[in-house]
Amino acid sequence: MLFAALSSSADVIHLKNGRTIWADQVREDKNKDRLEYDVGEDTYAIPKSSVERIDAGGAAPARSSAASPAASAEIPSFTPPAVTFTHEGDIAEKIIRDGKVDTDALAALDSGNPELAATGYFLAGKHEFDRGNFPQAKTYYQSALRFEPDNATLLIYYAASLVRTGQAAQAVSYAEHAVKAAPDSPDSLAMLGFAQFAADHTADAIRSWRKSVALRPDATVSQFLERAERESKAESDFSERESSHFNLHFEGKQTSESFRHDLLAALDSDYDDLVRDLGYSPHDTIAVTLYTQQSFFDVTRAPSWSGAINDGKLRIPISGMASVTPDLARVLKHELTHSFVAQMSSSRCPTWLNEGIAQLEEGRSSGSNGRALAQLFGAGAEIPYNMLEGSFMSYSGAEASTAYAESLAAVEYMRDTYGMGDVQRILERLSQGGALEAALRGTIHSDYRQLRDEMTRWLAEKYGK
Repeated sequence: MLFAALSSSADVIHLKNGRTIWADQVREDKNKDRLEYDVGEDTYAIPKSSVERIDAGGAAPARSSAASPAASAEIPSFTPPAVTFTHEGDIAEKIIRDGKVDTDALAALDSGNPELAATGYFLAGKHEFDRGNFPQAKTYYQSALRFEPDNATLLIYYAASLVRTGQAAQAVSYAEHAVKAAPDSPDSLAMLGFAQFAADHTADAIRSWRKSVALRPDATVSQFLERAERESKAESDFSERESSHFNLHFEGKQTSESFRHDLLAALDSDYDDLVRDLGYSPHDTIAVTLYTQQSFFDVTRAPSWSGAINDGKLRIPISGMASVTPDLARVLKHELTHSFVAQMSSSRCPTWLNEGIAQLEEGRSSGSNGRALAQLFGAGAEIPYNMLEGSFMSYSGAEASTAYAESLAAVEYMRDTYGMGDVQRILERLSQGGALEAALRGTIHSDYRQLRDEMTRWLAEKYGK
């Protein structure tokens, strides 16, 4: 009875490791050894052995369309500005039909009333933005601005789409324009702060966020303000050095000039490697900060097992280091890969895929863990990949080790079987608002269940003997 199909609109799967999954519907699969559950239009499966109990009923928490641990283009949810378009209700049904933008209806507005045209393109952009298709949303907002270039609402949303597509430096100017157009708007100031922080202008972001929360308290803005203030305090005596792709922050007495030179040279070389491997070049310079061990944990609040963090900026603890050691070189390339993946996917890449690509690029192989992984998958005791979409930061050290090993193995399998071109195409589909399973089906023709079965066979053939 525990695994019988449940019909309530929101069911809670309680796992033996203490975590929970909210699902629209839960049922037993035909082989009776796995549990299938639906979240929106996607179906997932987990071993029955990992489930403690299922509770029916309740209101599920809000779901995000994106999950990324390395969000160089992260714009969190915050109270949206009031829409200032007077004709929205008149044309909304014409522009959005059957859940899609009617491009013919949109094009028909171009030669008519400029306010109507701006409203239409705004609605189209917001539809795509809410779906997570930030590149297309950016195009629609840009078109809307042709008709109303001083509209603060348009400027805010356009700046947000620029940040989400890795163009924070360009976003700052549009957010500044929004503040000039609406100087007493907490939303304009909040967006300016997000753009400034993403563009590595932390002091400016602090000033903008302080003005925003003074006008209207907001929990999310306050959280980011606190984070930025921690960073500013820890880095108050830091110096900077720039290269063609990086802006390096460091405490002068902690590193030598030769060390900093070698570190930037290593990053520049890694950058070129990643452009070649992933077929992509980031738009803006990438911030890199070198910390003492304690300052690193003070700023990032990272778990003790973490070796470095990429939260849009590469944060590297280098206490006691005097040169770019092989271990540090691997860390640098790993974290830099996250910056590439974040921009390629518009910060919509699930953690397991993100970490798998990063480990592959740093030069790791599943060889040392292959036999254990083959046994894990063969016994159905692996952590299901749909449970590895979110951050690993709450994991214990042992859980994190397993999560990283499974992530690397999956990307190795995809590279060896299909090639890195399909991995690139998965990231591209994610950037257009697609769900991960849809991106998998559209490239390697596998959903999560099929990927798991293929991985089990691949691991057994490669490492099971």
